[in-house]
Amino acid sequence: MGYDAAVLRRATQRLEQERKEREEQTESLRRRLYAQAPELCDIDRQLKGTILDIITASLKKGSDPTPALQVIKDKNMDLQVRQAQLLHSLGYPPHALDDVPACKKCGDSGWVGARMCDCLKALCAQEQVRELSKLLDLGEQSFDSFSLDWYSPLPWPGESVPPKENMEFIYELCLNYAQKFGKFYFKNLFLSGDPGLGKTFLSACIARTVAENGFSVVYDTAANLLSKFEEQKFSRDVQEGRQAQEETRRYLGCDLLILDDLGSEFSTPFVQSALYTLINSRLTSGKATVISSNLSMDGVRSRYNGQTASRLEGEYRVLRFYGEDIRLQRKTRL
Repeated sequence: MGYDAAVLRRATQRLEQERKEREEQTESLRRRLYAQAPELCDIDRQLKGTILDIITASLKKGSDPTPALQVIKDKNMDLQVRQAQLLHSLGYPPHALDDVPACKKCGDSGWVGARMCDCLKALCAQEQVRELSKLLDLGEQSFDSFSLDWYSPLPWPGESVPPKENMEFIYELCLNYAQKFGKFYFKNLFLSGDPGLGKTFLSACIARTVAENGFSVVYDTAANLLSKFEEQKFSRDVQEGRQAQEETRRYLGCDLLILDDLGSEFSTPFVQSALYTLINSRLTSGKATVISSNLSMDGVRSRYNGQTASRLEGEYRVLRFYGEDIRLQRKTRL
């Protein structure tokens, strides 16, 4: 999984800040305890000195360093016992003054060799959710808060199952897709249906769960996303073009791209080409994509070129939403 550079940078900065805060807290405690029991300061100085003594004894030529090392170790042990006694008398545990990292695996570096440590992954996941929250209201949007009460249990014109039964199936599929992301048998989803039926809500639920599980997720509207491709291609402003290029790299490289409201963008030959490039590139690289749209598959075939429609119809699991507009239902209940 590859995190966006900005997300990784913020997570790394948080890790470093937390490490510095722990060091400052330990140093503040050390100064306070030294003032209460000056002998602790002397013991600490002597303990640091024994390290040099051990190195000197180990490097000493012409003699067996073993006896000297044992004497130093015994002295070190006596000092640690006395330190623990003093700390106990002040109401602190034996290792209160040790600089102990919060993560024993990586020593708070965030990396174990060339592999990202779980502690840094957790911070990246938090930053992912924070990034998504700028675009989506993730405060209440979760699978736990999704309600089927807005969907009718009665037959629906032209459909074989009622809206509620249909949504029960869609909900379970989306939940499993998010929880088993990367291992689920469908890699790409196309959420299709009229406005106000929960497509964006479920997209947000998927985004939140996948991001919390440590995968890189990018959410954007089709109109905004495709405008970035246009800026990258046609912008005369160097800085603006560079920023657009960075954005398009995020769209192409993230583990999960959620493209909302496909069909709302202004259609031009370039936009058609950019959309195909995006969809085809992510399919070719094995990257997952969730698309929501008010368009049916018939609408997709009539709006987009044959290549794009073929990819969407053949490579995406289409989930069709139908029922009464939830927004209108809420208004009538107020």
